[in-house]
Amino acid sequence: MCARTAALDALREVDPATKAAAARALYAAVLEGSFTCSANLEIAEPADLPGRPARPDLVDPRKLKRRSMQSPEGRAVLLHALAHIEFNAINLALDAVWRFAGMPAGFYTDWLKVAAEEAHHFSLLVARLAEFGHVYGDFPAHDGLWDMCERTRADVLARMALVPRTLEARGLDASPPIRARLQQAGDQASAAILDVILRDEIGHVLIGNRWFRHLCDENGLDPHATYTRLADQYHAPKLRGPFNFEARRDAGFDEAELAALVALAGLDAQ
Repeated sequence: MCARTAALDALREVDPATKAAAARALYAAVLEGSFTCSANLEIAEPADLPGRPARPDLVDPRKLKRRSMQSPEGRAVLLHALAHIEFNAINLALDAVWRFAGMPAGFYTDWLKVAAEEAHHFSLLVARLAEFGHVYGDFPAHDGLWDMCERTRADVLARMALVPRTLEARGLDASPPIRARLQQAGDQASAAILDVILRDEIGHVLIGNRWFRHLCDENGLDPHATYTRLADQYHAPKLRGPFNFEARRDAGFDEAELAALVALAGLDAQ
């Protein structure tokens, strides 16, 4: 069976728990050899992407209120926001697998791995959210991650530049201060989930860097100039510090890219 068509089926699934289980099972099946990735198969895009539940309500990010993590309700809101990010990340990884034909086999295996790990993160967060008496969908959320997926739907180079290397890399920067606030609130269980997510997300951004540079090399493009061009062309969000330089190095950003962040934010490299 073709793993790329199975990835599309999983992407179209509306039930979050079923989608997460399908993503993990698909990656396991590919590792076992039960599924293969037909790289040259052209798949028509259906109209119902992505599959997602009726809730949460999707609103403008500016309408989402921040709450203190000192209260259980505030931590539940945070866990819900993180779960929403991970749910979208499952969709983003599955979309890369089915959408972009003609890539090396390793590309599809890499993004199926990402989808499976994002599914694991989602499951951890939903289980922790349940301990606060809530389920995914209880609080409003925004649609920024999928919006960038839509913008880059016709350009695999832009997708690699602007989803893992931009949006997901922002998570590397955001994770340590969020974890510190959870720990300060005495919520060690939630902080431990952040440790798992950060560890895996470094690998996900590294995968994005690997395939971005592969595509640049294949097309004779300078990666630094190309990233700047694509970020401007597709209206990528402006990056703001503080930056997690150690995690970004581990995720494959080179010193020239880190220096550009330093100049952008007026910071000292660490």
